[in-house]
Amino acid sequence: MTCGVKALPSPAEMHEILGSILPVFSKYDLEKLKNRLDFIGINHYTSFYIKDCIFSACEPGPGVSKTEGYILRTAFKDGVPIGEPTAVDWLYVYPQGMDKLVTYVKDRYRNTPMFITENGFGESNNPNSTIEVFLNDVKRVEYMNAYLDSLATAMRKGADVRAYFVWSLLDNFEWISGYTIRFGLHYVDYATLKRTPKLSASWYKQFISNHKAGNTLLPKNNQEIK
Repeated sequence: MTCGVKALPSPAEMHEILGSILPVFSKYDLEKLKNRLDFIGINHYTSFYIKDCIFSACEPGPGVSKTEGYILRTAFKDGVPIGEPTAVDWLYVYPQGMDKLVTYVKDRYRNTPMFITENGFGESNNPNSTIEVFLNDVKRVEYMNAYLDSLATAMRKGADVRAYFVWSLLDNFEWISGYTIRFGLHYVDYATLKRTPKLSASWYKQFISNHKAGNTLLPKNNQEIK
């Protein structure tokens, strides 16, 4: 999740853990920050379990350091993953996480307008796969359908969500993963740069057409996968 600075009291736990590391805001700073944010941008792909590491013993892992808050982040509980694993090692399909996150932000930040700035599904760029396999990205369609439905659930509960942006329009260079992962709705031939719409591009185009601005909130199980 990404958002701007908000002049709200820091959680007590944050003061207890970080202490003097926290920045100190002057009265002048707080005066400048007292107005509400214009919006909050949320990047959401997956969800994790967390375990308290202050009052519980935790093995080394993501989140257990002081600056991360002394929480162990894991996708597994009793050996079972939180959702369906994908080709991206950190991405598990857990659609209800979208509703939970957006509802939390609504309640915690006084329902400041929200933009879902990133949400998407990655597939491995397997050199042995054919272009037909890449274009028939049913798993991406299923992912988007489920996450958009979960987003609609949060909106029905009053979340002020103004926009949703899928990641991404095109297959591209994915940071440390480089060209090994494809997130795009359009397949890119990296040798020629030719772009070809995938099944997800057609599905999403139809989805948008079916739910234009001014229509009612998305109905449950809103779009049949074809």
